[in-house]
Amino acid sequence: MTLSTVSRRFDIHSVVNHHEPQRLKVYTQRDLHRIQPLQRLPEATRFAMQVVASVLPFRVNEYVINELIDWNHVPNDPIYQLTFPQHGMLPAKHFERMAAAHRAGLDKRQIQSIANEIRTELNPHPADQLQLNVPFDADGARLNGIQHKYRETVLFFPSQGQTCHSYCTFCFRWPQFVGDKDLRMATTEADRLQRYLREHKEVTDLLITGGDPMVMKTKHLKAYLEPLLGPEFDHIKTIRIGTKALTFWPHRFVFDEDANSLVDLLHRMVLAGKHLAIMAHYNHWKELESDIAHAAINRLRATGAEIRSQGPLLAKINDSADDWKELWKRQVILGIIPYYTFVERDTGACSYFAVPLAKAWEIYRHAMQGVSGLGRTARGPSMSAGPGKVEIQGVAEVAGEKVFVLRFIQARNPDWVQRPFFARFDAQATWLDQLEPAFGESRFFYEAEYQTMLSC
Repeated sequence: MTLSTVSRRFDIHSVVNHHEPQRLKVYTQRDLHRIQPLQRLPEATRFAMQVVASVLPFRVNEYVINELIDWNHVPNDPIYQLTFPQHGMLPAKHFERMAAAHRAGLDKRQIQSIANEIRTELNPHPADQLQLNVPFDADGARLNGIQHKYRETVLFFPSQGQTCHSYCTFCFRWPQFVGDKDLRMATTEADRLQRYLREHKEVTDLLITGGDPMVMKTKHLKAYLEPLLGPEFDHIKTIRIGTKALTFWPHRFVFDEDANSLVDLLHRMVLAGKHLAIMAHYNHWKELESDIAHAAINRLRATGAEIRSQGPLLAKINDSADDWKELWKRQVILGIIPYYTFVERDTGACSYFAVPLAKAWEIYRHAMQGVSGLGRTARGPSMSAGPGKVEIQGVAEVAGEKVFVLRFIQARNPDWVQRPFFARFDAQATWLDQLEPAFGESRFFYEAEYQTMLSC
């Protein structure tokens, strides 16, 4: 009897009275009028959704609508804020421009043209990821669909995984789903990835990301993963798969028609000696309440994979210490390892969701105080900025100056990692580029080298 059969029997037995196998049914912008609970909302709210969804991606499924959102607490329900477009997600000038286009009855092509112009002003690719992260092959050709920012880790964007079961309103990879295809990062060429990995023995970790790789059929995921079991890839010790499926469609691991084959594939990767990490994106403890979510977590853990959780600290969704404490406590009970608390990136709807760094650190600090040591594994608040992942370690007074204490958790130059540095305290700053060096310094220690990287 295979592992998937055993875990399926155990998990489905616990949820079968509440969930029957069902097909994924999604709604996009053109379907907003068909989502029944929205009809209770004011017309102005529904119009604002249409306006924002003309610029930023929108996609939601029935599981999210029926199981995760408490419609009696809308608009303050966190999962509603996480999945449905809100007026404030666009800067006022952009919202009014698109709203005027809708009121004037412009056609689809004209609306799309305006949307594309607005998108270019929303910092579609932050942290210099297209300029610095995309590597080149031996012939000097760009390897689109691959990113190599940190020495040990390569990111891979399979084209079949460049969508999600639902979209997060804060998504920092929103250009993957809308507008000009030139803004998207994806490839179907597994051979291209394999050639690159063979040539770069310093790489130990492969992160398959998107979008969401778990939207792929198992046969496609298998085509990318199984070749990595060959001896020429012995240097690839860890395979990470980034996903929001445990929240938005846990059925993927329990009831979907190829759920068994998916579970078996993951189990074989572990048995072959690869460390398999499911990088689960969680934003609120409500995502962990359903029986089907628990069943999916159990099935994944039974493969021998570990589940690590990460997500940004977001205004209107999880900007309280109590929310993070509850999230981490529930994750530890379920066997999920809290991994990262991020700062909302400076892209897309960041002005709506951003929390000042000082407040983010206070929330993180108080949340940490309320959990046991097993829950204190989440690093943060961390900014995934151009130079690397910068962690806010605290606020202190040094030599009479109030400062942020910072360090690199990961960096483009490994020598920058774990070196503390200081920025002048700024109660309103929400991102690294808004901070200034402390103690009268003209620049941070890494800036000269980083500027050289940018100019190459």
